[in-house]
Amino acid sequence: MPTSNWIFRLLPFLRWWPLLNRQTIRADAIAGLTGGMVLVPQGVAFATIAGMPPEYGLYAAMLPAIVAALWGSSWHLVSGPTTAISIVVFATMSPLASPGSAEYVGLVLTLTLLVGVFQLVLGVLRLGTLVNFVSHTVVVGFTTGAALLIAASQVRNFFGIDITRGASVWQVLDGLAHQLGQINPYITLVAVVTVACSVLVRRWGPKFPHMIAALLVGSLLAALLNHWFGNSRTGIGSIGALSIGLPPFSHPDLTFETIQKLVPIAMAVALLALTEAVSISRAVALKSGQRIDGNQEFIGQGLSNLVGAFFSGYASSGSFNRSGLNFDAGARTPLAAILSAIFLLLIMLFLAPLAAYLPLPAMAGILFVVAWGLVDRKQIVEIFHASRAETAVLLATFVATLTLDLEFAIYIGVLLSLMLYLNRTSRPPLEDVKPADPQHIMGFSTDTGLPDCPQLKIVRLNGSIFFGAVNHLQEALQMIDERNPAHRHVLLVASGINFVDLAGAHLLEQEARRRRAMGGALYLFNLKSEPMEMLKRSGAFHEIGADNFFKLGDDVFHTLYQRLDAGICSGCTVRIFHPCKGVNGPAPKAVALAKSRPH
Repeated sequence: MPTSNWIFRLLPFLRWWPLLNRQTIRADAIAGLTGGMVLVPQGVAFATIAGMPPEYGLYAAMLPAIVAALWGSSWHLVSGPTTAISIVVFATMSPLASPGSAEYVGLVLTLTLLVGVFQLVLGVLRLGTLVNFVSHTVVVGFTTGAALLIAASQVRNFFGIDITRGASVWQVLDGLAHQLGQINPYITLVAVVTVACSVLVRRWGPKFPHMIAALLVGSLLAALLNHWFGNSRTGIGSIGALSIGLPPFSHPDLTFETIQKLVPIAMAVALLALTEAVSISRAVALKSGQRIDGNQEFIGQGLSNLVGAFFSGYASSGSFNRSGLNFDAGARTPLAAILSAIFLLLIMLFLAPLAAYLPLPAMAGILFVVAWGLVDRKQIVEIFHASRAETAVLLATFVATLTLDLEFAIYIGVLLSLMLYLNRTSRPPLEDVKPADPQHIMGFSTDTGLPDCPQLKIVRLNGSIFFGAVNHLQEALQMIDERNPAHRHVLLVASGINFVDLAGAHLLEQEARRRRAMGGALYLFNLKSEPMEMLKRSGAFHEIGADNFFKLGDDVFHTLYQRLDAGICSGCTVRIFHPCKGVNGPAPKAVALAKSRPH
């Protein structure tokens, strides 16, 4: 491997560092400031969900986020605490210790360390290709469902109604329907104005940071409403003042007993975090046009959690809403995620008291805008029009995201995609084709309008011949002579065969023997080099016969004509191949039909 490639593997941020200039730094700074402001309430909320002290949620969004941005592959992914990881951490660790206690914190730090180790090992072993099984349709369904989850989580702050934190989408909708008469008009006004301001600024001033503008307008309106009517009447709350310093050094519990107890949990959390991070990276990459390196993303996430374990963070991953916010705010490089963490630290060090003036309804409005931006309406319509199977995968992933844990939604989508793929590949079509040009072997077509040769059946296989497709292809090949026993000779147009495994080679070998026993033969035309090598290694090439293989440019029909029954050819009126025309004169109707077809 060239030296430069090794350097980029060890220091991947060198790939995008030359892109930094005044414009990109300005765009990244604006996006980073927006993300840093959003991180304040989210970090506290996620830490509370995970059963950790509130400051640990903010610590998890600092150094881990910087490391993930520097060593990951996505230019827009923002790492840190997430809802899914926080819920899993609480569900798996709370039976082992009392949430919030020193013992609990120690266990979570050890869990974070093990998660980072597993992720780093998977990345180093180049197992990032595992994420290729997460199809584009699954990503679209997942992001759409996650967008609804984000919006649902903010309904209580958007309308000022009493809905239990962490309630499902259906519970949120039910609560909203039953509390329509209790909607707080002041809170709702602040949220709606924030959304409207974001939309208008984005439309009429796209170069201006619309989210910061919306937060400022929403905060000003909330301050005015509280001044005019009093906070006791408006009920407009804020995230409150926070006091926090630099992330302190922490000590995970590295005793053998603790590690042994946490390894199974860490493996599950590691896989969930990787699935979440890479899925988000790919979802944002669909909009940005960037290529995601799954292996590098694994390494970035692993290093991120390793650092978090020693600097008072807990298991982190890519965040849907913060990554969407980062892209939507105009981020150009991973510097935006780095600056987001730095701005968060500065806010906590110097501006924490001002957080008292950041209203929760304005934050809810911003997250509503982010959620709307995550819904790829164009792709959804395209999937609905293009394929019923893909539509089913999208809907299943979407519903699972709303009703199950996020990791299960991904697994269900991947499982359905694999099932559909295996169903398609295990039933490759065996098409009835004829020469597109009777005078030359330049190609075959399904719409020539020509009849079958009485002795030779021509079919084209579009797909690989592997163990899963053997039974289907065996039945399809046998069906040829069951429909017409005179079709003892079969020419298989093999240009669409990309792969043949040992079971597939044995199938072709068996079919060649069967047709030879019938007095015919199996012929293959234009087989690619890779499957040809497999037939030679398995011995199937010898069994089929070297003279039964034809390459592009061979006069196939002249050769095959010599092997057919001359008696049948002499009385045949269907002469679709050029060698047949000299037998007792041409067949006028067949030749005329062939000439009438466009070449």
